Amino acid sequence: MLRTVSRDSLARNSVLIMASTVGTAGLGYLYWLLAARQPGQPAMGTATALISVSAVVSMVSNLGLGHMFIQRLPGTGVREWSRIVGAGLLTGCGVTAAVAFAAAAVLPSLAANFAFLRSSSGVAALVVASVALTATTLLDNVFVAHRASHGMLTRNLALAGGKLATLALLTWAGYGGAGVVLVAWTLPSVAVTAYTLTTMLSRLRPGARLTTRGIGAELRHVQGSLGGHHLINLAQAGPTALLPVLVTARLGAEANGHFYVAWMTASVLFMVSPAVASALYAERSNAAPAGLPRAALVVLAVTGLPALVLFFAGESILGLFSASYADQGALLLKILVLAALPDAVTNLAVAHWRSLGEFRRCLRLNLLMATVCLTLTWLWLPGTGIEAAGIAWLAGQTTGALVVAVRCLPTRRKASAA
Repeated sequence: MLRTVSRDSLARNSVLIMASTVGTAGLGYLYWLLAARQPGQPAMGTATALISVSAVVSMVSNLGLGHMFIQRLPGTGVREWSRIVGAGLLTGCGVTAAVAFAAAAVLPSLAANFAFLRSSSGVAALVVASVALTATTLLDNVFVAHRASHGMLTRNLALAGGKLATLALLTWAGYGGAGVVLVAWTLPSVAVTAYTLTTMLSRLRPGARLTTRGIGAELRHVQGSLGGHHLINLAQAGPTALLPVLVTARLGAEANGHFYVAWMTASVLFMVSPAVASALYAERSNAAPAGLPRAALVVLAVTGLPALVLFFAGESILGLFSASYADQGALLLKILVLAALPDAVTNLAVAHWRSLGEFRRCLRLNLLMATVCLTLTWLWLPGTGIEAAGIAWLAGQTTGALVVAVRCLPTRRKASAA
């Protein structure tokens, strides 16, 4: 088995990306477990709400540059590589900072539950957290582009471990509250990003030195990424990032704390198919043969056992946080586990169509799922509670999977006739 994985580039990089996401999720789980027990639920709700907003800001602001890296970096010379990465990071992080300031100015007037963004410390935390997320996302995609996902694994394990160690140290020293949770979450992100920029990238691409020269010429490619990859990514990741924000706006920060823990627990399943999809796209960008059946087999092999564990033992897992998290989130977790199958179908379909250049088809599918999910969430939250977000997510993903099935039927019929 291990020999097969080491020889198969798609399987190897899929496993490394998944190991990165699962390892990060595991350490992140311990992080939030400590955060929930030390600062208390009000602080937990505020911290998760701010981090949820920063995830939305980063998602909106990264301009699809990560997938542009995957598409353009393979086969480029050192100078061009340095310009692409340097200009991409500067543009993505700069836009993220601007959008974060705008979000801090607008959100408190739209919903009273975001009043914590009125303070200068809240604004600073949002800006730093958002920029750190964008930098992390873009740098991960640089490693994926070179099918060097071991670098992504090393970075993310150091990042997650650093967050946990920092929070443990601060709480041991007697500090608590939402501010401590946020400092422990952002400080290691800045440190690992700085190390990646100064050390890891030169090892990945010997001779490369990041530069912003020629950034004007790169804007043409950024514009193309904005109209293609970024719109697809926004529609695809929008519900993931917006659901906690909607829960906060409609039900409050404390309810979002309960939702966030269940969502984070289920995310171990939602991380698998995007990881395989990214590896599939990278393989095809490097002109390597990679088929959907192989990708689907990898997803099925990895998600099967964890899905069963979460479905039948999820309440006990949530109980590690406190009895209230188990009581409030057990049903939601089961719903999210059921959504993992249609989610995998749609993620692999989008990766396949993206590699064929069928961007409009990808965008239409993702927009359909996002519209169904977000509309139902907004309408159902007040009357149903946090479970409404899970039901809406399941409905959106199931709708998308049915569309993919309908699209695939004509192709199968033609193949059978031939």
